[in-house]
Amino acid sequence: MVGWILRVLVALGLLGSAGVHWVVWLDWARYTAVVGPLFLVNVIAGVVIAVAVLAWRHWLAPLVAIGFGAATLLAYVLSLTVGFFDVREQFTTQAEVWGVITEAGCVVFGLALLVSYLGRPRGRANTCE
Repeated sequence: MVGWILRVLVALGLLGSAGVHWVVWLDWARYTAVVGPLFLVNVIAGVVIAVAVLAWRHWLAPLVAIGFGAATLLAYVLSLTVGFFDVREQFTTQAEVWGVITEAGCVVFGLALLVSYLGRPRGRANTCE
């Protein structure tokens, strides 16, 4: 039961991040040369990884979700500090707040899910109840 709840929480974080990036892409990112396509990659990757987390009960799925959340957060921190492909953010919009929350959820809940997979006996390492 705990594994199922963690999978749902990770998937919600991934889909939330994808949703935020879709809204921002529609708002302004589609007009930027590098960041616009990267936002679309983020949208697609978030949906694909969410499906994988829900459908594939393997430790690799939460590991990919953790990497997705961490990489997206890193890109955002770079945009806040030194700039990311000429984009500088200021952490003032609701989209930015929700993006940080959903991506942190990917990392935190993904880590918990990964630990739950790796903590299982060897014969059941690929399943989570």
